[in-house]
Amino acid sequence: MTEVLVTGAAGKTGRAVTKALVCRGARVRCAVRPGSSTPIHEDAAARRVPVDLATGEGLGVALAGVDAVYVIAPNVNAREVEMVRHIADAAVAAGIPRVVYHSVMHPDDTAMPHHLRKHEAEKLLREKPFGLTILRPAAYHQNLRPAALAGEIAVPYSLDVPFTNVDLDDIAQVAATAVLTRELDHAAYDLAGPQELSVRELAAIAADVLGRPVRATQISREEWLAGAGAALAPQPRADLLAMFTAYDREGFAGDSTILPRLLGGAPSTWENVLSVA
Repeated sequence: MTEVLVTGAAGKTGRAVTKALVCRGARVRCAVRPGSSTPIHEDAAARRVPVDLATGEGLGVALAGVDAVYVIAPNVNAREVEMVRHIADAAVAAGIPRVVYHSVMHPDDTAMPHHLRKHEAEKLLREKPFGLTILRPAAYHQNLRPAALAGEIAVPYSLDVPFTNVDLDDIAQVAATAVLTRELDHAAYDLAGPQELSVRELAAIAADVLGRPVRATQISREEWLAGAGAALAPQPRADLLAMFTAYDREGFAGDSTILPRLLGGAPSTWENVLSVA
C-alpha cells in the first residue's frame, strides 16, 4: 500500500486530497502544526503527524518510509519558499522518489506577490533530484459556495470580469492521480474549471439552481478591511489587496481544456457544486 505525506493536511485542500488518496487505497500521514487540534479527514488510513514547516522540525520522522509527498503550503504565507525548501531538502535526505506541489494558476503573475512565491518554490523544487509534478489550480468554487447558499456573494473586486473557478474535489482527484501513478510525472498543469463566468453570472446561476434570490455585491476595499480582512496580519492582507486589484483588471481565468483530459471525463460545473448536499 502506498504511503503519502500530505502537508497542510488540516486545511480544506489538504482534507480533500487526503480523502481522494484514501479512497484510492493509500495510507496518508497528515502533517499538521505541533499542538494543532484542527480536524483532518477522518479515516483509519489517515493519521496526524506533527510538523513545523517554518523550521522543518518533524519532517524527518514524518517522511521516513513514505513513497511520495503532496506539498501544500499555508495560504498566503510570506515564508512559503522557505517552507518548501525545508520539505524539499528533507525529501532528498529521505530518498523520497516523488513530490507533487500544489501551486496556483498563473504563478508568474507579477501583480500578485503570493503567486510569485509559488513561482519561486516551483523553481526550487525543479532543482531537486526527485520526480516532480506541479498542479496549478484556479480559484475553488467552494470559496464562493457558502456565500451563494446564504444569498449574497459579496467581493471586493469587479462583478463582471471572468473566472474559470474549479471544483476542489476535481483537483483532489487529479492530485491523487499525480501521487499514485506515473501518468502526470515531470510536468506542470494549469487546472481551470469548465466555465468562464463573472461573479454576477455566478450569482444568477446560483439563484436559478437554488430557486431563491442570490445577490452579487461589490464591496469597497475599506469594507473588506473592516470585515474579512480585519483579522489578517499585515502581509497577507497586503497580498490579498494586490490580488483584488489584479482581479479588478482581468479576473482570474485559464485554459479549461486540460482538466477534462486529466480527469478522464467532464469536470464539475458551478451548478454541480451548488447541488451537492
